[in-house]
Amino acid sequence: MKLSTIVPVYNEQRHLEEVIRFLFATPCPAEREWIFVDDCSTDGSVGILRRLQKEFGFLLLEQKTNQGKGTAIRRGVQHATGDLILIQDADFEYDPRDIPALIAPFADAQIDVVYGSRFKHNAPQVHRTYHYFVNHFLTVLSNLFSGIYLTDMETCYKVFRADLLKSMNLTSKRFGFEIEVTAFIAKTSARIFEIGIHYYPRTYIQGKKISWKDGVAALFHLVHYNFFVSREKAFKQLPVRYSPEAPRLLRPSSSVTP
Repeated sequence: MKLSTIVPVYNEQRHLEEVIRFLFATPCPAEREWIFVDDCSTDGSVGILRRLQKEFGFLLLEQKTNQGKGTAIRRGVQHATGDLILIQDADFEYDPRDIPALIAPFADAQIDVVYGSRFKHNAPQVHRTYHYFVNHFLTVLSNLFSGIYLTDMETCYKVFRADLLKSMNLTSKRFGFEIEVTAFIAKTSARIFEIGIHYYPRTYIQGKKISWKDGVAALFHLVHYNFFVSREKAFKQLPVRYSPEAPRLLRPSSSVTP
């Protein structure tokens, strides 16, 4: 099983080289494909990426204008060739040592998406109060609107079967990606597995980019993608296995272990 990891990058010069070296040094049981998407960084990030690309051989995609995290992810998805697709931030908030646990559930063919939750009881860390309550509030609304119960809808660590993610007509440009994919998954029979992960939140001084404006935009995205985007519009061509009308028992009971 091949894992494509998409890493959006925007102005992460301070710790970018350390992050990349840490990512590549972390063991993973699956074959890995790395796709870094620079979103027109204005610091020295792209120079670091170009230099380390020669050392590590990852695919580097450069946006000519700053278009947002969601746009960077969409471009990465277009180039992904793996069986699974993982989103990875270019900082130290998420621990890549959790990745083996995130992909392990896919040994069961019934599992289609895995969310790494920062808020499950077995996820050991202290959160920034403001962001905790905002994330919790948005997750509760998402649960009510989508009908999918999650503890952390806004998590970066999401792993998808590639055919499901590639079939989506994604449109969000910034941080609406998390809401959009969750709403689209809810329109299918895809099954989500959620596990606790480690999380080390950073402050705005340390480079955190999401702001209150994104929180306001999230409310619009929650309503729009859940209620005003039909399944037909949400997908280019939904694979039959994810159709709500398809019998789930037609799937094999297991698949090759990652």
